[in-house]
Amino acid sequence: MVVVGTQWGDEGKGKVVDWLTEHAQGVARFQGGHNAGHTLVIRGVKTALQLIPSGIMRDGVKCYIGNGVVVDPAHLVSEIARLEKAGLDVRSRLFISESCPLILPFHVEVDKAREALRENSGAGKIGTTGKGIGPAYEDKVARRALRVQDLKHPDRFAKKLRDLLALHNEALGGYLKASTLEFEPIFEQAMKLAEELKPMMADVGYMIHKSQAAGDNLLFEGAQGTLLDVDHGTYPFVTSSNCVAGNAAAGSGVGPHLLHYILGITKAYTTRVGSGPFPTELPIDDEGTIGYHLSTVGQERGTVTGRARRCGWLDAAALKRAIIINGVTGLCITKLDVLDGLSEIKVCVGYTLRGEPIDILPLDADDIQFCEPQYETFPGWTQSTFGVTTWDGLPENARAYLKRVEEIIGAPIDMVSTGPDRDHTILLRHPFRG
Repeated sequence: MVVVGTQWGDEGKGKVVDWLTEHAQGVARFQGGHNAGHTLVIRGVKTALQLIPSGIMRDGVKCYIGNGVVVDPAHLVSEIARLEKAGLDVRSRLFISESCPLILPFHVEVDKAREALRENSGAGKIGTTGKGIGPAYEDKVARRALRVQDLKHPDRFAKKLRDLLALHNEALGGYLKASTLEFEPIFEQAMKLAEELKPMMADVGYMIHKSQAAGDNLLFEGAQGTLLDVDHGTYPFVTSSNCVAGNAAAGSGVGPHLLHYILGITKAYTTRVGSGPFPTELPIDDEGTIGYHLSTVGQERGTVTGRARRCGWLDAAALKRAIIINGVTGLCITKLDVLDGLSEIKVCVGYTLRGEPIDILPLDADDIQFCEPQYETFPGWTQSTFGVTTWDGLPENARAYLKRVEEIIGAPIDMVSTGPDRDHTILLRHPFRG
């Protein structure tokens, strides 16, 4: 099954994947890089993952980093060390596709310099994490990337690195007006990291194929969210990869026939980090406002950047677009408990765009900026939903809210998350059991 975000990321995918891994033998990441951040809370202990699949928190579960992921080797080794320090067995269970493109120091410098140039020129920042993700994907598409497999061949790595560094130094020292980098420190660090990573390099696609043939349950874990997809999101305010369910096959090296169930994750409201249009956005700075409530009660800060997330009402018209793109089988609604105590709750069911009604998020980000949300309003509830584990345990108004959301978006809600811990979950239909 595939787990994907259906908003602008930060929907709580990590917690859901962690919960589902009780019934899985393998978890694969298929896109993005360490710009993703999955926060898991297990028995009250919080763990933040960025590159390593969330299945690492379950003993015995194999974790795969697929070819669609861009890998910063320095960050990966650091993340492994942090998890091992916490007592987790990582190296015997983590497998890295040899085809993953590498993120190297010059990618990070180019990423940061471009954002600074856009800001200084008045063009407006994209809102990247500055981790080098975009430039690394550019090198992949331009067929000049260094890949994980190159780390096994020092001479080959050195030749490719010299050529690639020269290209990026030309941009850094010229158009971007930033400092250039030296060859030797990058090469020496890469060769040192290579020795740690070699035992984990693998033919990930073939491993997944054999695991599935043996009858294993497998999870494909997406990063970011559908509306940040480079093709289908609010372009250009998007990430640099395909976040949608269909890319689980291409990004891990298996056929699409293995994607039996698509679980879409969405918050009971909406957030996004970084720039770009956001029709249902509410101000978050004024104490006592709805936006302030969502931001503070929901603890809405980016796992990777620490930036405050923008907050707003649930946008069902945007969610409808994501459900179509991904072919969502069922939804998991997360952070329902954040809505506790609100006197009324709104859901965007469509927009007015230049005087015309529409019922789905437009494809053009410029059009989205002019979308005026049209809301349905629901009575709130005063009872706490935090930690509730049964449907009947929810307040009547909460159940009514969720049932109406189902009707608007045309997809069933199969799970509801009522808190950050893996046990704070209501199961309506098990994705692995139908």
